[in-house]
Amino acid sequence: MSNGTTGQRIAVMRRGVAVLAVTILACGSDPAGSGDGALRILFVGNSLTYANDLPDMLHRLGTADGLTLEPSDVSQGGYALEDHWATPASRAALDEGGWDIVILQQGPSSLPASRENLVTWARTWADAIRARGGTPALYMVWPERARLNVLDDVILSYRTAAEEADAELYAAGEAWKAAWNADPDLPLYGDDDFHPSVMGTYLAALTIYRGVTGRAPPSLGGLGISAEDDAILQAAAREASAAAAARATTR
Repeated sequence: MSNGTTGQRIAVMRRGVAVLAVTILACGSDPAGSGDGALRILFVGNSLTYANDLPDMLHRLGTADGLTLEPSDVSQGGYALEDHWATPASRAALDEGGWDIVILQQGPSSLPASRENLVTWARTWADAIRARGGTPALYMVWPERARLNVLDDVILSYRTAAEEADAELYAAGEAWKAAWNADPDLPLYGDDDFHPSVMGTYLAALTIYRGVTGRAPPSLGGLGISAEDDAILQAAAREASAAAAARATTR
């Protein structure tokens, strides 16, 4: 884990690389050797990633913004990062190489033992990702509605894991909190009160897009989200991403 002046330099360098990559993408050349100008992203998570096809939503945001984002997904229902490490298909996807960013996600991890597990395996994955030339990132989630009172513990777990693994943090869970602060009635949960609704996935995608590209995301139509609600979600993603970036500069 970095700290002090060195940590500030590392955080600034990581954000600078992301912005440079997007600038090059917009100019039509290749930032990472993929040969086609695309930003290649690997998702390693569970059903909170593949619900409503979050990776495809991220791709669609890129297309609407004139960028080529190529996400792949090895997520498996109920998996933690430890499970993925023990799964040959997940490791093989990582070993394929050429990933610009690998986005890691497991369950809420709000309890002390699960937080420790998240930290341990985030470090393991982050080291392996960097060894293959990629940038590691954590996708922060949320608890089920019945345990919404532990949302701050989930936020702490993912913040801690990102710091300890020296990884980027895409703070969707904080964006959900910010959105509810603006309008507590926003339907971010799906029918089971744990997985996201389309709106919840969209908010996660907006937050991740800011982290991946360093740019403000466009709005996506066809999701059944009003212009008023879209403005709230965009503001929440902006707030959560700005807070994560500010914390990264103090590492």
